[in-house]
Amino acid sequence: MHEEITIPELTEVIARLAGVLGPREGGVRPLEGGITNRNYRVNFGGDEYVVRLPGKDTNLLGIDREAERLATKQAAALGIGPKVAAMFEDPPCLVTCFVEGRELTSDELRGSEVLSEVARGLRAFHDSGLELPTEFQVYDVVRDYADVARSRGGELPGAFDGALERAGEIVEAVGDHPDHETSPNHNDLLAANFLQSPDGVVIVDWEYAGMGDPFFDLGNFAVNNELRDEDADRLLEAYFGEPPTARRRAALNLFRFMSDFREAMWGVVQTSVSELDFDFTEYADKHFRRLDATGGDERFRTWLEEAGGD
Repeated sequence: MHEEITIPELTEVIARLAGVLGPREGGVRPLEGGITNRNYRVNFGGDEYVVRLPGKDTNLLGIDREAERLATKQAAALGIGPKVAAMFEDPPCLVTCFVEGRELTSDELRGSEVLSEVARGLRAFHDSGLELPTEFQVYDVVRDYADVARSRGGELPGAFDGALERAGEIVEAVGDHPDHETSPNHNDLLAANFLQSPDGVVIVDWEYAGMGDPFFDLGNFAVNNELRDEDADRLLEAYFGEPPTARRRAALNLFRFMSDFREAMWGVVQTSVSELDFDFTEYADKHFRRLDATGGDERFRTWLEEAGGD
C-alpha cells in the first residue's frame, strides 16, 4: 500500500482535479525517474492520470509550461503523445492521461522498426505547423544557462569557452540551409521519454518543447540512445524518405555535439537550482567529456565543411 502524500500544493491540486475529472479513487502514487519535476499517478473518476508538479525554478532551465501544453496536445493529435486532461497555472500543474505501456530501452530504440517509427513521428511533429511561444536555439540556450549559473554564484567549467566556440562554428556551418528551417521540437529525447503502448510508440515529457532546428531533435535522439553510424543512416532515411546525404550525416554528427553541450550546461544550472537528490555535477561532467570527444574527432572539421554543402 502506498503512503498518503501530503505535500501542500499536491493536496490542493488533487482537490481541484477531483472537481474537474471526478472523485479520486485510491492513493497518490509517485512515479520514479524524473530529475526535474515530481510526477504522480492518480485515479480520478475511474481513469488513470499523470499529475506533474514542476520542480523549483524550472523556468531558469528554459521551460515554458504553455509550450509544453501545446506541444503535448499536438503530439496527442498526431498519435505520438499522451492526451492533456488539465492544466493549472497556480500552483503550476500539467495533467495527462496515463499511457498503458512500458519504457523503451536504447537498444530497442535502435531497432529498425522502432527507429523508423520514431523518425516518422518526429517528422510529423516538426512538419505540423505548430507555433510554440518559446525559442529553443541551443547556442542561445547554453549562454543563458551560463548566465543563470553565474547569477547563482556558480563557476563555469573550464571546458565551456572552447565548447561555445565550437558551437558557434556549427551554427555558422549549417547557416540557413532548408533542412534547418525552424520547427517545433521536443528537445529531450532520452530513452526514458519513450513508451511502447498497444497503439505504438508514445513520446512523453514535452516540457522543453520550443521552436528550433529539427536537427537538434535528430542529434539529441542519436547521442542519447548511442546510435551507431548505420543506425543514424536509418534514422535519416526514415525521416527524410530518401537515402542520407553526406551533408545530412555531417549535420547529425554536429548536433550530437550541440545536444551534449546543452545537456552539460543543464547539469551546471541544476547544481544551483534543484532540490532533488541527484548528482548534477557528475551529469554535467559526463556530457562535457562526451562533447569533448566529439569535438576532438578527426572528422569534426570535415563535418563542418560538409554541413555547409548542398
